[in-house]
Amino acid sequence: MDLRFTTEEEAFRGEVRDFIKTEWLDQQASTADGGGEGAWFSTAGQGRIKELRKKLADRNWIAIAWPKEYGGMGATLNMQVIFKEEMAYWRCPGIDPQAYQLGPSIIMHGSEEQKKKYLGTIARAEASWCQGFSEPDAGSDLASLQTRAEDIGDGWRINGQKIWTSGAHIADYMHLLARTDPDAPKHRGISYFLYDMRGVPGITIKPIQQMTGGEGFNEVYFDNVVIPKDSLFGELNRGWYVATTTLDFERSNISGAAGTQRSLEEMVEMCREVKYLGKPLITYPRVRNRLATAAINVEVSKMLSYRVVTIQNEGRVPNMEASVAKLFSTDSSRGLILSSMEIIGMLGQLDRGSRWAPMQGRIMRGYLGAACTVGGGSQEIQRNIIAQRGLGLPR
Repeated sequence: MDLRFTTEEEAFRGEVRDFIKTEWLDQQASTADGGGEGAWFSTAGQGRIKELRKKLADRNWIAIAWPKEYGGMGATLNMQVIFKEEMAYWRCPGIDPQAYQLGPSIIMHGSEEQKKKYLGTIARAEASWCQGFSEPDAGSDLASLQTRAEDIGDGWRINGQKIWTSGAHIADYMHLLARTDPDAPKHRGISYFLYDMRGVPGITIKPIQQMTGGEGFNEVYFDNVVIPKDSLFGELNRGWYVATTTLDFERSNISGAAGTQRSLEEMVEMCREVKYLGKPLITYPRVRNRLATAAINVEVSKMLSYRVVTIQNEGRVPNMEASVAKLFSTDSSRGLILSSMEIIGMLGQLDRGSRWAPMQGRIMRGYLGAACTVGGGSQEIQRNIIAQRGLGLPR
């Protein structure tokens, strides 16, 4: 791994921080609830988010490392990493997660028509995306998906169901995996599609209630949905191989480590302020040990993500390395939230709105979500990828 930030790149970090303070943090402080956290998929918060993303687009920050001919800034991957670090650390919802990871896949695998049609709208923050991958019986074993796409001559007829579709209720476009050859081996009969969801008959979106109370997850049903012929992304029946590129970009970002670092710093500060038997929590050896372990894990997680960026800087697509980074980042975040709940005790069960809730209820919401480690691919799938593609072990 060799990742160093230049003086110019560090100056860019300061510019991003100034933008976040002015356009997001100060705006949050001026609202009645001081909120904004969790606004990524909140219907009520979309107005503010779209305004924020437009301001980012005006600075050409939505597509920092993309080539200029596709609407990008043409800057270094290092600057993109800095941008994502700062946005995640300050919990600023300026990035459309699906569009951000899909863009590089379109650059690599899309037709010229698709590049012209989609990349500009992403870079200008004119549309939002959702991912139609997981199904009720095909989550971790994604290649077992059963949603069908039938060639009807001048288009494709889609029938089936998707689940855990984050942001489907607010998305303009979907990138979708569907089976186009039911007789082929399961990895070889899948095709990838990009299409406009707006005003398409036959699509039904139903929200999935989360125990954290947050919005975002949805079920999406397709009942004889017809999409244009040119919606096919990549080669027919080879969508699985294009999708692995998209997933590698999803699993390789620095956001997880940066977000966990912010939570750790808040936890350390709280342990300095909260007292037990007359002494600050931070003075107890067991508490200090837990926090030290979390700090080490954050640094390791960051270095693993930097390793992935190094591979991208060399012009290669991270694969096994992206899975290592994703696996460790998920475990690191989960470990911190479990330790936080143990350290703070009963108060950790309180949500925002209570005057006694530590860290605005983030411990409680994080604890409820800590059991869910499947986002972006389950732990078991990541270990299989590492074993097979990294260590050369048999299936």
